[in-house]
Parts: sequence; C-alpha cells; structure tokens
Amino acid sequence: MAGVVKRAYKYRCYPTPDQADQLNRTFGCVRKVYNLALQARTRAWAVEGKRTTYGETSAWLTAWKRSEELAFLSEVSSVPLQQALRHLQSGFIAFWAKRAGYPRFKAKRRSRACAEYTRSAFRWRDGRLTLAKMAEPLAIVWSRPLPDGAEPSTVTLSRDAAGRWFVAILVEMITDPLPPADQSVGVDAGITSLITLSTGEKLPNPRHEYADRRKLARLQRSLARKARDSRNRAKARVKVARIHARITDRRRDHLHKLSTRLVRENQTIVIEDLNVRGMVGNHRLARAISDAAWSKLRSMLVYKSAWYGRNLVIVDRWYPSSKTCSACGLITGSKPLVVRTWTCPGCRTSHDRDVNAAKNILAAGLAER
Repeated sequence: MAGVVKRAYKYRCYPTPDQADQLNRTFGCVRKVYNLALQARTRAWAVEGKRTTYGETSAWLTAWKRSEELAFLSEVSSVPLQQALRHLQSGFIAFWAKRAGYPRFKAKRRSRACAEYTRSAFRWRDGRLTLAKMAEPLAIVWSRPLPDGAEPSTVTLSRDAAGRWFVAILVEMITDPLPPADQSVGVDAGITSLITLSTGEKLPNPRHEYADRRKLARLQRSLARKARDSRNRAKARVKVARIHARITDRRRDHLHKLSTRLVRENQTIVIEDLNVRGMVGNHRLARAISDAAWSKLRSMLVYKSAWYGRNLVIVDRWYPSSKTCSACGLITGSKPLVVRTWTCPGCRTSHDRDVNAAKNILAAGLAER
C-alpha cells in the first residue's frame, strides 16, 4: 500500500560571493545563538534548578537582537536562528529521556556549518530557490529531479570542511511498494567480505579508507608541520578534508547501491544487531570496522524496507550464529576470527564460517516472524 513519507534530496550548489558571505554569516549566527542558549539554559538549571522551555529561549533571542553587543544577529534571517533553538530543545528532550548525552557547544572548526530554512524563509518558484535576505536564486546542480509536483517544506544549506556547498530539500512524496519477492536472505557483516549472504554469495569490502590511507597520512603530516592559524595550515586542512570527503562519498554511494539491491531482490531481510560501539574498542580492528560502516548500512536498510514494503528482521546480538551448525543445529565452542572454515563434530558438515552464520541468521529471523 502506498504511503506518504518525508524525503530529503541533496544537491551541490554554487552560491555567488555575496550569497556565500551571507550564508557564512548565517552559519556563524546560528552557532552563536545555539551556544548562548545552551549556556543560559545550563546556568538556569545549575543556579535555579529550572528546566527552560523553547518559548523562553525564543524570548531571549529577541532580547539578544536588541542588545548592542549582539545586534549583528538581525542581519541574517531569523528563521535559521529559531530552528537552532528548536534543535537545542530536541537535544534536551532526548537528554531528559536518557536517549542521548547532554547537549554540547558548537565549535567553529569541529561543528557542521549549516542553516535550516522553513517555508516562510524561502521562495520556491518554477524550480528556482531563493532564500530570505537574498535577491537572486541559488545556482543548484540538479543531479536528479525532484518528484513531480513536490513542494519543499524545509531547505537546509551546508558547507563541508572541503569547502563544498550543499542544499538539502525536504519534500513529501508517495512511495509505492515494490512487487512481492519470493526470496528471503540472511546477512552476515564482516571485514574481509563486507557482507555474506545466506545464498553463499560474498560481497567484497571496498575498503575505501584503506585505498587512500597513505595519501591521507602524508597530507596529515604536512598539516601537522604548518604554523597554527596560518594560511598554509588552512590550505593543508582543506586538502585533508577533500580526501576524507572522497572516502565518505564513495562509501555512501556503495552502501546505497548495496542496500537498494538487497531491498529490491528480497521480501524479507534478516540482519544481526551488532554492538558496533563496543566492537570498535578492539584497537586492532577499530579502523577496519569504522571503514565498513555497518551501522550506516543498517540504517539504510531500515528506511528503505519501510518505504518499499519489505520486512526487515533484526536478530539478537547474543544469538550464536557463528557457533551453531546450520545443518544439525549443534552449538559448538567459541571460534577465534582466524578460523574461517570448520567441521561440525555432530554431523561432520564442513562450513564456511560467514556463510554458515548468514544461514543461521536467516533461520533465526524467519522463526521470529
């Protein structure tokens, strides 16, 4: 059955020098308002034991704009500033519900430079986007079209560490379920093979970070030698950021293609609930695990399965998928990672470690349904 979902479409954009200056000032004001509100809310709790509401922080923003010291906040659109306060409120709600840690201050170099505009702060006409406080529309590279008749509800402008500009357009769209598929698959995540399917197929791990590791290390050493706050250090920082951006882009593209293939070909997909945060505590494997991005693959499977009417089953992380014989069900002892094949002492069946685990994951997932 078709359903309405919110989906963001992200594009490269190329603002003019005046637009870039306006956006950079907006990013700075968003960061300033967020930090001021976080500081004030923290002080109110520490001194008075009082939880501050979004409405109170909005009133503070009005007072800050009227002050001589913070009058520059009025030079940019007020909507991104209000959105920053809403995001802070969401952070506190998650903290109070014990879903996240205490909100942290935004640093200029470490935080993401972005500003969010709601419908009242931009004009959308004939496929041209004009933001508040700007006279001309943004130059956007439409790498793919928006859905027919889509009307943006929120627009987010961002600039990454490599100096690239992006615009993310949030629209509501209708998703039609894919035709039913007869196949179900179990997925075992790994490092040598990114995933192994219960069908016996192994999909290799591209190891995007490893491919650029030597070049990245060379540029990072060059960055470390530059004088702090110098122009050469800024140039070296951009070179390092470009390598990281290329690694991230290639990894994301590969995971999108892989997750889309799994969703299109299978009616039911069964994966394991991996404790990735705990696994990266192994310093010998942390880099390889982070490069594999298993959590990102899982999140893609979650929302794509919901969009297209597929079933995603997540098996408990304590299920002994690698110790259990998929032929007779005998649970054997622990096996170190160097053991890639083993023979069941009960039925004498020879197993590939990853294929056997994927078969067990599929069987456990189908049993839960």
